[in-house]
Amino acid sequence: MVYDKPKSIGALAGIIISSFLIGQQVGIFIFLTNAMASLVQNNNQYIWVVDETTTNVNALSPLDMRIGRELESIPGVAKVHPLVIAAGSARFENGKSSGMVLIGAQYPDFAGGPWNVTEGKKEDLLQEGAIFTDFFDRKALGGAEIGDYFEVNGQKVFIAGNTRGVRSFSGVYSFTTIERARSLGNVPNTRASAFLIDWDPAYTQDTVIKMINANIKGIRAWGGDQFRAESVATVLGSSGIALSFGTLVIFALISGLVIIGLTLYSAAIDRIRDYGTLKAIGATNGYIRGLILTQATLFAIIGFIISTFLVEGFRSGVASAGTIFNFPPVVRLSFFLITFFISIGGSLFAIRRITRLEPAQVFRG
Repeated sequence: MVYDKPKSIGALAGIIISSFLIGQQVGIFIFLTNAMASLVQNNNQYIWVVDETTTNVNALSPLDMRIGRELESIPGVAKVHPLVIAAGSARFENGKSSGMVLIGAQYPDFAGGPWNVTEGKKEDLLQEGAIFTDFFDRKALGGAEIGDYFEVNGQKVFIAGNTRGVRSFSGVYSFTTIERARSLGNVPNTRASAFLIDWDPAYTQDTVIKMINANIKGIRAWGGDQFRAESVATVLGSSGIALSFGTLVIFALISGLVIIGLTLYSAAIDRIRDYGTLKAIGATNGYIRGLILTQATLFAIIGFIISTFLVEGFRSGVASAGTIFNFPPVVRLSFFLITFFISIGGSLFAIRRITRLEPAQVFRG
């Protein structure tokens, strides 16, 4: 490693590039899956009641408001919060336009949103025409700032506050009161998109969900975590996102194995006489394998440290543009194991060549 610097740098570069590409793709995939179900993920403290055919929070079917009163009669249901989601078309003073998803929540609880509020208070939504938008959606919203007026579906609204990092897979999220969402989205007072349920602590969540599903027809109750997972699975199953990212990760893994494998193999060939001499004076194949594996392990550790800094730099960079994600501890552990696998796997090329070497071969001719 020390005396053959070009090959050491080449092996490290292979590990670093492969690990960085894997970390980059996994990070973007985490961001997208979070966006696919961000509405549920940030309201998973509730039981979600939606149409019985719905498996995706991004495609909710309208429900009759009378279902809310039926839900209140179920034992264990403490409070029912209707939620309205409607499509909006925004037009700004500079002539630009944008689509948005209007989320209407009921005062004073505002179950369903907004969350991550950084400017303004939820009570500001009670002002006439008030909506909340996300800080990172300013460009998509024609550069509109807090206090700016524009039209949504032909009605005048203004930005009363901002969230930060509220990302959606189906469009730009904007929050307002349930009454204003109905007015802007032309949703009848007799309809809601979903009901969010607070349950009595004397009952378990599963018990309340089972009672709701057993007693009310045409709807389905979900736990927040369960509905989030189902929403993500539905989106991934109907798109090529998982296949696309999976393919990129596999190619990054293969490229790392090939680069470090060829580099270490080349280094072994360059040192073939040295290895032959070691075997001639009594070194076993186990000892030779130990040397090569130790070298590969050091490459893995150094490569992992450097690639981690690079991935964190990438994560911080894209976060400033609103692409926010975090790696769970199990994912970080997986990155190390993958880096280790790339390095050790690549070293097998060299190990196979050296262990088959007969000492006498290197002294002939």
